[in-house]
Amino acid sequence: MKTVHWLFAVGAALFLCGVSFAVAGARALRAAPAPARDAAQVTPVASVKQIMKGIVRPAAATVFDAVSTTVTAKGVEEKAPQSEEEWEAVGNAAAALIESGNLLLMGRRVVDTGDWIRMSRAMIEAGQVALKAVEARNADALLASGEGVNESCDDCHRKYQRN
Repeated sequence: MKTVHWLFAVGAALFLCGVSFAVAGARALRAAPAPARDAAQVTPVASVKQIMKGIVRPAAATVFDAVSTTVTAKGVEEKAPQSEEEWEAVGNAAAALIESGNLLLMGRRVVDTGDWIRMSRAMIEAGQVALKAVEARNADALLASGEGVNESCDDCHRKYQRN
């Protein structure tokens, strides 16, 4: 008889634990922010020109200017990010390029479903290469990433730039 009471007590405890987990899970779902369906309701505000002038141009300049070699009469001067703050600034710029590519794929900004999408994705990929170089703290890779950023900009400007 003692075994039956003990099994009943264990079963009741497990049942109560299961109910409390279900209640806690339901509360967490109600308290959690709404999933991606809210993101689909975002309304783009900035024009392509504003994105280019306000985000892409300064971010690209930061990536381009982060690493350089200057030869003067005084000698060779190598420039690359040194401090965590400098690397962070270049990483932020690379992330801004990536996100700008995403912004160019939103709503009325999409000019066409061919080259526009391909070129926007090329900017995203170029930004990802730069960001990986920053994360690796690899100045040579960061310098090389500038070519992809430049190509993605030039290709798009050749076809779409109007002023």
